[in-house]
Amino acid sequence: MEITIKYFGQIAEETNTTEETIRIENGNISNILTLLLKKYDGLKYKDFQVAQNQEIVSPETEITGAEIALLPPFSGG
Repeated sequence: MEITIKYFGQIAEETNTTEETIRIENGNISNILTLLLKKYDGLKYKDFQVAQNQEIVSPETEITGAEIALLPPFSGG
């Protein structure tokens, strides 16, 4: 299946892109993270959350959506 990965803030700076499409077989979010950490070594040192179809998910979550986002920490008021 094809998955669109979106990067924001310091994560986009690290990957040097805001979006890419990857092909992955069924699995969970940790499978995607493993691929991305191999491709972008600097992500190992970044703190981020993962969202699937605009909902924060854990690494054990099954891939069910077509959009994954890597979100850096943010603060609000």
